[in-house]
Amino acid sequence: MSLWIAVAAGGALGALARWLMVVQATRVLGPEFPAGTMAVNVLGSLAMGLVAALLAQGLSLSAELRTFLTVGFLGGFTTFSAYSLDAVVLGERGEWAGAAFYTAGSVALGILAFLAGARLARMLL
Repeated sequence: MSLWIAVAAGGALGALARWLMVVQATRVLGPEFPAGTMAVNVLGSLAMGLVAALLAQGLSLSAELRTFLTVGFLGGFTTFSAYSLDAVVLGERGEWAGAAFYTAGSVALGILAFLAGARLARMLL
């Protein structure tokens, strides 16, 4: 299997798993709080940490399976898991200022970009 097929297949399954989890959480808990999204982000981060630690400890996975799990499935399930991994890697390298900028900057810039996109849409309509 080529890497791009691993990413595409994993991404499709991860996105489907995310959607199913969010729908079920909304059905059970109601739509008032995004509990499903929060659960997906936490679970995805847990899974990414587990996979990253196992790989760091020498677990041998083919490039295709590693890519399927991390970039594909977990990337489709939640990009928050990749965000968490990147922040931890920066911290483990001792790049604390970079880790702080990355974590705070990603959240702040993401919210600002969302607001800018919404404003642009209102201007276009």
